[in-house]
Amino acid sequence: MKKNLFVTKRNGKRERIDLDKIHRVITWAAEGLKNVSVSQVELNSHIQFYDGIRTDDIHETIIKAAADLISETSPDYQYLAAHLAVFHLRKKAYRRFTPPSIFEHVSKMCSKGKYDMHLLEDYSKQEFEEMEKFIVHDRDLKFSYAAVKQLEGKYLIQNRVTGDIYESAQFLYMMVAACLFSNYEPAIRLSYVRRFYDAVSQFKISLPTPIMAGVRTPTRQFSSCVLIETGDSLDSINATSSAIVKYVSQRAGIGINAGRIRALGSAIRGGEAFHTGCIPFYKHFQTAVKSCSQGGVRGGAATVFYPVWHLEVESLLVLKNNRGIDSNRIRHLDYGVQLSRLFYQRLIDKKNVALFSPSDVPGLYDAFFEDQDEFERLYNLYEGDPDIRQKSISAVELFSLLMQERASTGRIYIQNVDHCNTHSPFDSKVAPIRQSNLCLEIALPTKPLQHIMDEEGEIALCTLSAFNLGAIESLDELEELAELAVRALDSLLDYQDYPVKAAENSSMARRTLGIGVINFAYYLAKNGVKYSDGSANNLTHKTFEAIQYYLLKASNKLAFERGACPKFNETRYSQGILPLDTYKKSLDNICDEQYHLDWETLRSDIVKHGLRNSTLSALMPSETSSQISNATNGIEPPRGFVSVKASKDGILKQVVPEYEKYKQNYELLWDIPNNQGYLELVGIMQKFIDQAISANTNYDPKRFSEGRVPMTNLLKDLLVAYKMGVKTLYYHNTRDGADDENIIDEADDCAGGACKI
Repeated sequence: MKKNLFVTKRNGKRERIDLDKIHRVITWAAEGLKNVSVSQVELNSHIQFYDGIRTDDIHETIIKAAADLISETSPDYQYLAAHLAVFHLRKKAYRRFTPPSIFEHVSKMCSKGKYDMHLLEDYSKQEFEEMEKFIVHDRDLKFSYAAVKQLEGKYLIQNRVTGDIYESAQFLYMMVAACLFSNYEPAIRLSYVRRFYDAVSQFKISLPTPIMAGVRTPTRQFSSCVLIETGDSLDSINATSSAIVKYVSQRAGIGINAGRIRALGSAIRGGEAFHTGCIPFYKHFQTAVKSCSQGGVRGGAATVFYPVWHLEVESLLVLKNNRGIDSNRIRHLDYGVQLSRLFYQRLIDKKNVALFSPSDVPGLYDAFFEDQDEFERLYNLYEGDPDIRQKSISAVELFSLLMQERASTGRIYIQNVDHCNTHSPFDSKVAPIRQSNLCLEIALPTKPLQHIMDEEGEIALCTLSAFNLGAIESLDELEELAELAVRALDSLLDYQDYPVKAAENSSMARRTLGIGVINFAYYLAKNGVKYSDGSANNLTHKTFEAIQYYLLKASNKLAFERGACPKFNETRYSQGILPLDTYKKSLDNICDEQYHLDWETLRSDIVKHGLRNSTLSALMPSETSSQISNATNGIEPPRGFVSVKASKDGILKQVVPEYEKYKQNYELLWDIPNNQGYLELVGIMQKFIDQAISANTNYDPKRFSEGRVPMTNLLKDLLVAYKMGVKTLYYHNTRDGADDENIIDEADDCAGGACKI
């Protein structure tokens, strides 16, 4: 029909369109796939051809035609479209489908300044030739369409101005492995490079955005999460702002603990002036966060933390609200409200809560994190002192305002600071947890910077990755995967640069890691259990026991080889206390699974040899990185069998893993009747996870009379989460009535609002 059309080639020459060539490429892309039609893709493509069309545009048109056909009934179109996209990507990168040799590629990339020159300095040509023997470029054809587009948009080395791409995925994986194990002895490092490459390229280990996008380049900052605490002085606030700018510019998601800032009207310099309160300084932090676009990889974003008993809390809770004027709203930050036992008890007893400025109640702020008994003693003491400025408010009224704002914005998060400190790897008397991060899964010690060069302050960094539960056949596989993940991430701590000295000192002293999971929903479906009915409780217990056990074992082995982290003595692990010693015992009422691994020998080994890493586990959302592995994200149930995700690269459809086989076993988000079963599973996970969990609450107004979720339900879920020992709550999701097979989620990153690794 359109054989008389001409195309414009990359070199500018025109020639008659070759439909047979297009047919051969689509037929190749469809090989081995089920329920796909080459002729349907051709038909959809040909309609859009025009005279003079560029060959690049032809490729894009064919790819889009295939991607538009992705559906529940024909999920394999996501692979047909992916194969076409890989073909197109390689043609752009190499001017041919077959990639060059590793040595040729690395030499060229280093000469262009795209790869870190240390690769050629650390590895010999012979070692690159050995890598050539175990790189498998055909693994590119295992990606789904959404994965290829995410790789192309976020991870592959490219010129973001011209659109030129310089590598394909297997080079990415191999060079990440080579960089992370370059400090190992030559006699053994290629073994680790090969094993780690196999694990990541076969989707058993998922890597976060900073590692995927940055490791192998000359830019060396790869921590996903940065926790910065500010003091109450101008110098400290300005130092915090400066640190925010430095880390936002290098792809990190930010947590800001601003709880020490005194309230509006507090005395300054002995009463010489009145304090302007928190809001002007929060605005200052927002400006710092939004000052950098992160090179098109991720947009800057942060969560600010403050205690629920802060005198300004009623004004702070509404900062994200769409009502109000700019002077009393700060809508481009998220907020984490900090709670503890005393406030839940006041809610249950329907009593009042006293609000204070931290500057007026000596010792109260520090005790809030370090010692709940001391906090409650001081709180009651100050509450009864009429000379201390305070405001009394009904606990029911305060919690209702909190939950109302959480429901209306979805982005007012919860941190239970007592659980963060009582069920923690750290001794809260010497290393208290005073904040989390943008996504509320990191729980690490921080200290305020007094000035930007302050080496006594402590900025906490955490480096992330995840196990793909859907890609393992036996929990025994976790032992090898844990060793690879721990060794790789621990090496990264020494490999990367540190823009702020307080962050370097903290990282070198604590060597914190956060390894989580993806594909939990598929894992449950594959095992025939559900979120909602308790059937997954024992499997979850057994799984997360194995995850934490093997992570600790790997870190203990590394400590034996290279030494424990310098501040190991500030952990409870050094005292022989393990996560299974401090969990919330109410979990025993919902899960009777016994332990399956030798914890007592491990306890003895940890006391004897220590741990290389103060923390090892955290459960992050993993929205983008799970797409790379064609997995369900984090621990969340899918909203539909086909997810439609909006990214800067367009609309991406993705079908849940093995949909045709396990359709009946999947439990979709809005089919789950309430949050109870999900929160119980999170509690079971939290028993073993040494940091925290990005756990969401979800509500369908249609389930309630008049289409409104009662406040009693919101408060009940909050109390259930606390009872289960959950440390943090992330998003509050409300069903908006959209077609659940075509929900559009932002596929952005940790620093872009959805905290993904």
